[in-house]
Amino acid sequence: MARILITDDEAGIREFVADSLRLDDHEVDEAADGREALTRLERRSYDLVITDLRMPGVDGMTVLRKLRAEQPDVEVIVMTAHGSVDSAVEAMKLGAFDYLSKPLGGPDELRLVAARALERRRLIAASARAEVGVPDLPPLSYGDPAMASVVTALEKVARTSASVLLLGETGTGKEVAARTIHALSERRAGPFMALNCAALADTLLESELFGHEKGAFTGAAGQRRGRIELAHGGTFFLDEVGELKGDLQAKLLRVLQERNFERVGGSRTVDVDVRWVAATNRDLGQEMTAGRFREDLYHRLAVFPIRLPPLRERPADIVPMAHHLLGSIAPRLGRAGLRLGADAERLLVGWHWPGNVRELANVLERATILADGDTIGTDAILLEPSTARQGAATVGPRPLVELERDAIASALQAVSGNRRRAAELLGIAERTLYDKLKRYGLE
Repeated sequence: MARILITDDEAGIREFVADSLRLDDHEVDEAADGREALTRLERRSYDLVITDLRMPGVDGMTVLRKLRAEQPDVEVIVMTAHGSVDSAVEAMKLGAFDYLSKPLGGPDELRLVAARALERRRLIAASARAEVGVPDLPPLSYGDPAMASVVTALEKVARTSASVLLLGETGTGKEVAARTIHALSERRAGPFMALNCAALADTLLESELFGHEKGAFTGAAGQRRGRIELAHGGTFFLDEVGELKGDLQAKLLRVLQERNFERVGGSRTVDVDVRWVAATNRDLGQEMTAGRFREDLYHRLAVFPIRLPPLRERPADIVPMAHHLLGSIAPRLGRAGLRLGADAERLLVGWHWPGNVRELANVLERATILADGDTIGTDAILLEPSTARQGAATVGPRPLVELERDAIASALQAVSGNRRRAAELLGIAERTLYDKLKRYGLE
């Protein structure tokens, strides 16, 4: 289903075209002239515009030029009287998809041309999503009992349209869980879009989420669709949602409630149909108490909360996950065929993994570089702090806060206090690292 605008000063033609396209369940609006069409285009977004070229006042060519300048992603089909083919050719040069000669043919011809135009729009949108890219990630679990209830919950909620909030430490596989929900849902054929709220400055984040209009800010040379708009018909994964500032929280709440928004610098309403999955490693209860996170937004996102256990609570997953990760890391580094030795496997199982799966991947990448021969031994497994080499027997239960503080202090020491490099080593955003430095008094 698409949103289509029909513009013609002859009511009979407008009604014929609109009725023909409604046979395919499209949502169709009508405009009696070019001026009304421009007014509608200012207020709402459309996928396709079908306009007559010759109309009193504002003609179809003016509508086409304005669309190409301000909404280049909208497809346009022009209608012209027999004998005015030159005007149609000029319209094609300006970017119209096709033209229809009056008198118009039957409904089937109209529906076919409209379907072709909408297919081109869909392919262009798919290309834009492909440029963003979604990385391949390992499976969610390899059979550890601690993950059984999590997998069951994901499978059940995937079959619904409920919003999901994924909770857990950094690196526990929240994006893998989000992609699992999408793959098992009725939206699996639609796009999966992901955005990490901690990875961008606030000004850039707003544009990434909502897109912007030409001239909205310095450097905005053209219109750009945001990630939410590109996720139309699919699933949007909002990672590190606890990092959103207050004004963006309010705008996101409006999207969840109304299912529409305006691009940055624009007034035109864009309608979206998106399934929401959010994730955070923050305690949003504390954030709400402190006034840093909106309670109404929390309840919109946390219709179905799921906690992902840290890697240390699922030891049966560690070795098979390590083999899976090594299978992609080693060939990339020119070490295809490299395998883990039994002693190295025991060392990995004995570590408490404060950085979870992300830390495991980093450890294996370093080991791949350091290993001699075709087997990774304990001498190539570098864990931080160095006391990890004493093995599982010396790693007793410790408070999570203490483990996280030690990991941060160790990372800072390893990179001579460089915060950016420490954040990369820990697998967290710089902003998140700054917050934790203040919390633990590590300034």
